[in-house]
Amino acid sequence: MNKLGIIGAGVMGTDLAHITAEAGFHIRIFDINHKKAVIALETIALRLEEYIKKERISADEKDKILGNISIVENLSDIADSDIFLEAANEDLSVKKEIFKNLDTISGGGSVLASITSSISITEIAAATTRPESVIGLHFLNPARVMKLVEIVPGFCTTRETIEMAKSFLKKLKKDFIEAKDYPGFYLNRILYPMINEAAFLLYEGGAKPEVIDKAMRKGLNIPMGPLEIADMVGLDVILNIGEEMFRGYADFKYRPCPLLRKYVASGYLGKKTGRGFYIY
Repeated sequence: MNKLGIIGAGVMGTDLAHITAEAGFHIRIFDINHKKAVIALETIALRLEEYIKKERISADEKDKILGNISIVENLSDIADSDIFLEAANEDLSVKKEIFKNLDTISGGGSVLASITSSISITEIAAATTRPESVIGLHFLNPARVMKLVEIVPGFCTTRETIEMAKSFLKKLKKDFIEAKDYPGFYLNRILYPMINEAAFLLYEGGAKPEVIDKAMRKGLNIPMGPLEIADMVGLDVILNIGEEMFRGYADFKYRPCPLLRKYVASGYLGKKTGRGFYIY
């Protein structure tokens, strides 16, 4: 299993292409916006140049990694992939449409993996005729740095598919846990309420962002505060997670903070746009 098809060339898709190519897999990247796929490859190339300057890799290693990556213009061009990694927007309808198309073009023995951070794998798998091959792999952002991956089987996912996913993650030198297919899985079920409550504290004028984050960093001895994490992940992603958890649990405690909604509506999405809870 060495052929990977990555669908979605955003921040996560770019990082996935990087780390899987580094591990020796042959990668093809597809994005409905072809320019994003081109930018993803350019981003990886620039990053590797920085690694050479820091003597983390050699020029030959850079060429080998880049040689493992190509970009394609049609989804059908990745049809013979052994593993499909869907890293599109955190939107159930978008993901179901992608998996419906992957079901049409993919081979029977391939694994269809969603990199969703909160959406039900069972619901995504329902768009296919082989839900036993669908699995969730929740990589944390930035994927090239964070060690943990949540493996999320759907209701019909077979043990064989789970073991194939584990073998894949071991080749990436990632640690992993198996999580139940609950909205938000394990990590975001804990992390999202903390971020959302920090946003409410800011919204209510309780404290400035730097004070809130300092309280959490110093008080709990964690490397980043909740608002810093939100800016790194992307406020649009955080909002989507909140909306999905609110929908899935129908519990008022998961309602997204109005300030979070306003920031996203204003285009203040965090580091990727230069402004979120902080200005960059």
